[in-house]
Amino acid sequence: MPNYPDHFITSLAQDDFYRNYLEHMRDHIFRSVELLIYVFDVESEEQGNDFSQYADVIEALEQHSPDARIYVLVHKMDLVKEEIRESVFLQKQASIVAQTGGRLRLCFFQTSIWDETLYRAWSHIVYSLVPNTAFLEAQLNVFCNMCGADEVVLFESTTFLVIAHV
Repeated sequence: MPNYPDHFITSLAQDDFYRNYLEHMRDHIFRSVELLIYVFDVESEEQGNDFSQYADVIEALEQHSPDARIYVLVHKMDLVKEEIRESVFLQKQASIVAQTGGRLRLCFFQTSIWDETLYRAWSHIVYSLVPNTAFLEAQLNVFCNMCGADEVVLFESTTFLVIAHV
């Protein structure tokens, strides 16, 4: 095999893996999807390919699971200068929405491993998966009032992601 850089080999392997799934297992993978988490690297040097793959996934979701919720994480935002971070995020968000055509439910997050944003995004996603959150929060309110607490936070025990708070 030629002496390719490691990241090139990894990308080829990931692209082959991705293509195989989209071409040969599309019906099986995208049937009955409730939620999709898609991560864009804000610093990606392959944005054309990133959007192409995203468009393929969105097309499969529209075909097989049109009611799926899509969470888009625009990741590595810490690498963008703070003074232009919001505008870069909004531009990226607009580009992603344009690819989607406004037909699916999207929720966007700016994320980084260096601050609380990734944790906050995952907490929001987990919260969206919890059934009967209104009932759960009502019960937490009762508990909060009984204890005379200002706030009650319910965490998932392994990851400490926020499940609910009042």
